[in-house]
Amino acid sequence: MELKTPLYDAHVKAGGKIVPFAGYLLPVQYETGVIKEHMAVRTQAGLFDVSHMGEILCEGKDALVNLQHILTNDFTNMVDGQARYSPMCNENGGTVDDLIVYKRSDDHYFIVVNAANKDKDFAWMKAHEQDVEGATLKDISDSVAQIAVQGPKAHDILKKLLPEDEFPVKYYSACFDRTIGGMRCIVSKTGYTGSAGYELYLAAEDAVAMWELLLETGKEEGLICCGLGARDTLRLEAGMPLYG
Repeated sequence: MELKTPLYDAHVKAGGKIVPFAGYLLPVQYETGVIKEHMAVRTQAGLFDVSHMGEILCEGKDALVNLQHILTNDFTNMVDGQARYSPMCNENGGTVDDLIVYKRSDDHYFIVVNAANKDKDFAWMKAHEQDVEGATLKDISDSVAQIAVQGPKAHDILKKLLPEDEFPVKYYSACFDRTIGGMRCIVSKTGYTGSAGYELYLAAEDAVAMWELLLETGKEEGLICCGLGARDTLRLEAGMPLYG
């Protein structure tokens, strides 16, 4: 049985064409159609539900030991707020998954994995974590929603809701402990559409309120809901790898 993200009812209400994807029921497109949604992200702004992605915490004074052992990239020189991409490989060098690691502090890393692999990824991490007392791995996927605002107007929309000095500045960076519309969130800048934009990680129970707030705030900038179809065409156009 496919799962539903916290925004499932909002997608149905907005006329989303729901299809099974990575174990979830998600909108492949809305009544606007894939081409219009694609072009909105290239010229104005599009809103995506990415809540099916997986989120894992790696915490403790020896958290870095686990990251260095399990992943192939080097995380020793990361600064707080920085994000870094990495494959996660098996013993033969084949890829278990590709993922992004966000550093909050020396003892707190926030890992985002692909939706279809999140259970497999977490099991792999647990099976290969180092035997150190000061490190824990925790799957928090069910409690986290992710909403992406992508497109050249994304900053104009969010600056109505967030002070200018609270945005992540560089690509592949994030700001933790931000508040938008009274809701706590992480604001990251690691978009995977080839356009400028931001991602908001927040409590699952706040997802609908945040979705509606963003749509209302972005009306003047032409913000529209976008589905899986545009997500894939945008990534392909930008030459970004798709898992599998």
